[in-house]
Amino acid sequence: MTSSSSPSQDTTRLAHTYPEGLRADALMEEDVAWSNGNDGAWDGDQFDRSERAALRRVVGLSTELEDVTEVEYRQLRLERVVLVGVWTSGTAQDAENSLAELAALAETAGALVLDGVIQRRDKPDAATYIGSGKAEELRDIVHETGADTVICDGELSPGQLIQLEDVVKVKVIDRTALILDIFAQHAKSREGKAQVALAQMQYMLPRLRGWGQSLSRQMGGGRGGLATRGPGETKIETDRRRIREKMAKMRREIAEMKTGREIKRQERRRNKVPSVAIAGYTNAGKSSLLNRLTGAGVLVENALFATLDPTVRRAETPSGRLYTLADTVGFVRHLPHHLVEAFRSTMEEVGDSDLILHVVDGSHPAPEEQLAAVREVIRDVGATGVPEIVVINKADLADPLVLQRLMRVEKHSIAVSARTGAGIEELLALIDNELPRPSVEIEALVPYTHGKLVARAHDEGEILSEEHTADGTLLKVRVHEELAAELTPYAPAPLA
Repeated sequence: MTSSSSPSQDTTRLAHTYPEGLRADALMEEDVAWSNGNDGAWDGDQFDRSERAALRRVVGLSTELEDVTEVEYRQLRLERVVLVGVWTSGTAQDAENSLAELAALAETAGALVLDGVIQRRDKPDAATYIGSGKAEELRDIVHETGADTVICDGELSPGQLIQLEDVVKVKVIDRTALILDIFAQHAKSREGKAQVALAQMQYMLPRLRGWGQSLSRQMGGGRGGLATRGPGETKIETDRRRIREKMAKMRREIAEMKTGREIKRQERRRNKVPSVAIAGYTNAGKSSLLNRLTGAGVLVENALFATLDPTVRRAETPSGRLYTLADTVGFVRHLPHHLVEAFRSTMEEVGDSDLILHVVDGSHPAPEEQLAAVREVIRDVGATGVPEIVVINKADLADPLVLQRLMRVEKHSIAVSARTGAGIEELLALIDNELPRPSVEIEALVPYTHGKLVARAHDEGEILSEEHTADGTLLKVRVHEELAAELTPYAPAPLA
């Protein structure tokens, strides 16, 4: 942090001197630095990576078109942004970490961060978020740096957006709009796109603005004939009505897709297959961990919210028990409530699971804040009663003292590295121990003609011992009640 050009002492600026643009502290050394060598063996085929990088903006290449026959001027370039945050509570380091995370979000969205400003206030200004005097200072910073966008580290009201734009004379967006933009870029599945579209419309609805003739009446007037009398409907009212209609349609579509997801979950429950959900802060290494455990081939990238669409894969414990492993959307501090609501059907994977692997980045400057932010969202989706294992990832990059502190505070935790594989075997054993076990222990001599029962015992239960005899397969298993009832006729008769 360096001192601001402002004479006051309650505003500080975040200077960036990185040669290739800002790489914020929130983007730590990736637990999997992509290569075609060893990492590819457990990360699987990274098809999404090549697709995402197929068309990318490049700074410094001119795309201007000049032709005397065309009145046209176009230029493709990264948006140049200045960040601004209001520090209302906590330490100065907390405020800097929050702004660094905002810088990482801006980079993920495709912006070039030029500067950052933090202001100390008791609460954000109701009119311009940072106050009229500071807004004018921010205008000077924008003019000096040549920025074309200001990003605020908080959710601004429609009035604050309008008034701050009037002062700084460039586009102003807030943290929520930035996260929504990232989600819109990275959503790939039909359900993910629908959820992002719904969240964007919820955010947009109260922020619609009319300009000039856009406020004119669409119908009415006294001479128009039938059904045109009265004050009529303004253009902005028409836009709001259409957005509400689209939102209602989107909610119906998401509800239909939710039904399909629920059917799949019911099928897993019917087959008594335990489920494990991976939850955690964005960029904590959830996809890397899923790839390490199952070889799923999910996209791994050093970016916030690189993967949005949930992935469910089949896995097996060291003792041979089958379970499903679901990767969920990453969380972030101050996650917009629009996203929580829109992605509720996806986040229900966490609430319906038998075990949560709560992944936290051990190399992050403030891992405790990550834990608190994720648990807040877990409470919102009603998953507080699900057992939790705190998986401290990136242990190879973390400070040993930080690891010791986290493991001392989080009693049910384990340190691993998805990159090197350290601690993975211990994690698998812990999952095996924590997953719910079938309730009935039974011994049965199953004839060879009923091999399907033996196969079901392997798939749905826990094999304690198995022996092939002349009369059939002698099993000692732990199974659920339904399968136990089918195996009971083959139980050996008790000795007289």
